[in-house]
This record gives sequence, structure tokens and C-alpha cells, in this order.
Amino acid sequence: CCGLYHRAVELVGKRWTGAILLVMMGGPLRFSQIRQLVPDLSDRLLSERLKELEAEGIVERRVIDGGHVHVEYGLTEKGRALQPTVQALKAWAHDWLY
Repeated sequence: CCGLYHRAVELVGKRWTGAILLVMMGGPLRFSQIRQLVPDLSDRLLSERLKELEAEGIVERRVIDGGHVHVEYGLTEKGRALQPTVQALKAWAHDWLY
């Protein structure tokens, strides 16, 4: 088995990571928006996954200062490159998992 393939599967296959990536495909989101879109995901685990994805260069954390400061998380080019893979997995799941 290829080491890079194994690393990719381990990264994307971590609990909740695929769901986080899927909801972020629509564009940048605030922490609370991700939590709303991924039910049953704890704040602690979401924070942990976002930090891991940021460390891998898949997610970018941006502080927006427009009078009221807030933080948005968006996919980097590297993260957006996962979109066909994530969408294909979603389609496969709808076709084959019941």
C-alpha cells in the first residue's frame, strides 16, 4: 500500500473530517455555522479537526475585522482540490449504502 495514499485516507477518514470538508465546499463558514451544519459534532472535536486541517494546509482560518471581529474558516486551494473526491464518496454512499 502506498504511504501517501494511506496518509490521505487517514486524514480525510478521521471521525467528522469528511462531514466538515463537505459543508465547507460551499464557501467560508464561521465555527458556529459548521456546528449547525454537522449535527452531533462537539465544539472540542470541531476545534481539533479544524486545527488539524489548518496544519495540513487544507483549511485557512481568517479573522474578519469589520467593526465586529469574527473568524471564518475556508478551504485553501489544496482543500478545494478534494471536492471531486468528497463529492464522489458522497455519491457512492447514496448509491450503495442503505
